[in-house]
Amino acid sequence: MSGQLQALIFDVDGTLADTERHGHRVAFNLAFQEAGLPVHLDELEYQQLLVIGGGRERLLYYFAQHPALVEAEHAASLAAELHQRKTRIYTELVRGGAIPFRPGVERLLREGRELGLRLAVATTSHPQAAIALIESNLGDGSAHEWFDPLLAGNVVARKKPDPSIYALALTQLNLPASACLAIEDSRNGLLAALGAGLGCIVTVNSYTRHEDLRGAALVVSDLEATEPVGATPEVLADPLEVGPSTQVDVALLRQIQQRLTSSAISMG
Repeated sequence: MSGQLQALIFDVDGTLADTERHGHRVAFNLAFQEAGLPVHLDELEYQQLLVIGGGRERLLYYFAQHPALVEAEHAASLAAELHQRKTRIYTELVRGGAIPFRPGVERLLREGRELGLRLAVATTSHPQAAIALIESNLGDGSAHEWFDPLLAGNVVARKKPDPSIYALALTQLNLPASACLAIEDSRNGLLAALGAGLGCIVTVNSYTRHEDLRGAALVVSDLEATEPVGATPEVLADPLEVGPSTQVDVALLRQIQQRLTSSAISMG
């Protein structure tokens, strides 16, 4: 097993940007409104739905919990239609610049790229939505120029917390898990990464801050603090005792990967 860090695999929603609160929830509600359905998801309701991976799957779950909204035999077709509407609305919001990257994300991406690390995406988000978010922040054409592979949507049959999408990313990278790290924001994403044998750093958001994130190599509030200047992001868990001095950067990620690999060798 190689201990050299060669690739970073990023989740999108909640990790690259706070898309759930300011993007997907808003877009779902507008899609319901367009379709004439008497549904408006407040932040608590939407947070509860986030335990379900995938937007269409969340709709199916919601319909099952509220059977008066739609007859069971029509639930799948309505969920597919609403998810298409929601994706269009969300993409329009993103293209309009409504959802910036989280603090430190662009810096880490640029640093990793400059230092020769490979960048990949592994997300259950719709491909169109993921690409729109990346390109609205990094420029036209950046999604496939910066990230290879870019795995999104239904590229695997089972969504996170199933590890299939990370296993596929490793296959397409042609790298062992020991040469890669995953960057996630939630328990589902963490479990998916761990299930594929990856070390995982979690940058929590307001929806995921209180989830059970045991197993993460590092749990922080953000990749860097925005204020005051020189401040350290809040460290919520640091089992390897490598906590960031001022930010999560490539040097820190390499240190984490080395410690994870050393630990695996000593246990083996």
